[in-house]
Amino acid sequence: MGDSKDNLLWISWHDSAWIPILNPTNVMDYFQSTTNPFYDRTCNNEIVKMQRLNMEHLSSLTGLEYMLLHVQEPILYVIRKQHRHSASAVTPLADFYIIAGVVYQAPDLGSVINSRISTTVNHLQGAFDEARTYSRYHPSKGYWWEFKETESKDLEDENKKSQKKNSKDKAKEESSSAFQRHRVNILLADLAKKFPLKSTPFPASNTQLPEQRISVEDNAKVEVKVEVKTEPQGHKPPPEKKPRLG
Repeated sequence: MGDSKDNLLWISWHDSAWIPILNPTNVMDYFQSTTNPFYDRTCNNEIVKMQRLNMEHLSSLTGLEYMLLHVQEPILYVIRKQHRHSASAVTPLADFYIIAGVVYQAPDLGSVINSRISTTVNHLQGAFDEARTYSRYHPSKGYWWEFKETESKDLEDENKKSQKKNSKDKAKEESSSAFQRHRVNILLADLAKKFPLKSTPFPASNTQLPEQRISVEDNAKVEVKVEVKTEPQGHKPPPEKKPRLG
């Protein structure tokens, strides 16, 4: 397909003065207007028109010609461009349709297929380009898809994972290793040897500990009980009273 300016499939033509009066008898005159870009003036129709002959003489000529192919009043007219080889042999070249006075060229089969293929390829290219934006790759993970709908969720999950990982790393950094603990113990032992603790005697005091107080009180209670229960020696019981006889 050539440039849109040179390709007749991309353009249209109309004459506003003719549109209200179009009918099957004058539609060919309308199509043969000098301003119509679809009309070729080297055709046999122009020769017959210049010689003021009837259009029936076209079948006796060979070459390029235009004919009214189909009429659907009051809006649709189809005109065919063809090459006549003889009175009974013609080769169609192009079709033009007039809808509401506007002339268009009907696309041929090759143009239709080319247009459909171009549209399909364009859409496929757009789909591949968009799919490429969702593709991700990492050497350790490989390829995967990351779509916009789950992008926010994935970002939140990644943030949570990174926060947990950072907290674990901090905890690991804060805790000491076995080597560090061993070295600290050695240093503390050396310091204890160099600077031993001095033993200071505690001052004597009359104060008694709570345990001693408890034992003294218990002994006093025992002694009191003994004094209460024991009787003094030499004490005799009172004489028994004898009953009187009489």
